[in-house]
Amino acid sequence: MSVSAAATLLPVDGLCYKLSFQGSQGRAYLFNSVVNVGCGPAEERVLLTGLHAVADIYCENCKTTLGWKYEHAFESSQKYKEGKFIIELAHMIKDNGWD
Repeated sequence: MSVSAAATLLPVDGLCYKLSFQGSQGRAYLFNSVVNVGCGPAEERVLLTGLHAVADIYCENCKTTLGWKYEHAFESSQKYKEGKFIIELAHMIKDNGWD
């Protein structure tokens, strides 16, 4: 995958962890890890699944905000998200037929 604004590649660690997430701008994917992204400061936000501490992530090249990193989940059912990354598809170009 690459960022639509900068064509910067964002290789991921294997496949997506989960495909059925909702970002602030539509469909989003949850990844175990990503590269070529920077991370802002963590802040508490109420998301669809409850209160989380998240940090916005952005493209290192063009500084476009891509999604966020889950730093802490306050609900026990959401703990699996901790340390993982949401990337919104609104900012992405899918390469090699990836879907």
